[in-house]
Amino acid sequence: MAESALARLAGTAASAHRERARYVDAAGYRTTVEIRYWTDPAEYSAWLADNDFWTAGPASEQAGFFLEVVQPSVRRFETLFSNDRPEGIAVAGAGLSGEIREHGYWGGARDRMPLAQTDPLAPSGTVAARRDGDRVTVVPNSNVCLIRSGEEWTETDGDERRMYLEDVEPALRAGMDFLRDEGLAIGCYANRYARVLAEDGSETDKSFGLSWWRSLEHLETWAESHPTHVAIFRAALKYLAAMGPAARLRLYHEVTVAEPFWTRFEYLGCHSRTGLLRAVS
Repeated sequence: MAESALARLAGTAASAHRERARYVDAAGYRTTVEIRYWTDPAEYSAWLADNDFWTAGPASEQAGFFLEVVQPSVRRFETLFSNDRPEGIAVAGAGLSGEIREHGYWGGARDRMPLAQTDPLAPSGTVAARRDGDRVTVVPNSNVCLIRSGEEWTETDGDERRMYLEDVEPALRAGMDFLRDEGLAIGCYANRYARVLAEDGSETDKSFGLSWWRSLEHLETWAESHPTHVAIFRAALKYLAAMGPAARLRLYHEVTVAEPFWTRFEYLGCHSRTGLLRAVS
């Protein structure tokens, strides 16, 4: 059922950008995700109506399915790149702006988000769930935060490639594993550290961390002071100091702060540590 479902997804279009990735989740299950971006709500609604197998069909004994959707306004979103190659929703854009001043310091993401200039984006409420057989619908707290932060080392070679794979990536992986396994205690509901797949299913030299947080502030606190992120930051600074302007590692991230009514979390036949189910447990 899992393979047929993925094949069906691959055959559906009507999205501004799509990509597929794979990771191992908190319970050790190999998981494949398809990430889609829309700029037209009507196209998203049409796609959803044609791909409702996770809510309409029975759960498989061999696989679970989940759907996690966020529909942010521009005022609740920011994205940043170290280069001129767009990723994520930026692929659907007409182009990138020039360099900006609000970067290179703790709190830059908040300063780049329009609504955060007049709203603290503080969370309130709790994560709630409603069960209907094998299907669980989750409603998050207000101002739940999503970050996707990616890396591409396709064009690196020699000492640069060795330094990234032997020094930077292990520190990054350790931080991602901490958030996956122990992040709930510091406000991280779920974290996936995934490898982007090519069309033939092979792994590319691209990865990303995708995590849900109780709030932007919880994410900021981890980034600024937690030992796991400090280790990532130090390894990255050492790498960039050695490579200088010649560095060919490409980085990006995108951050969204959303209200519950602009989200949708549904899980069918999934274990209790999947996505936001962990926050409910």
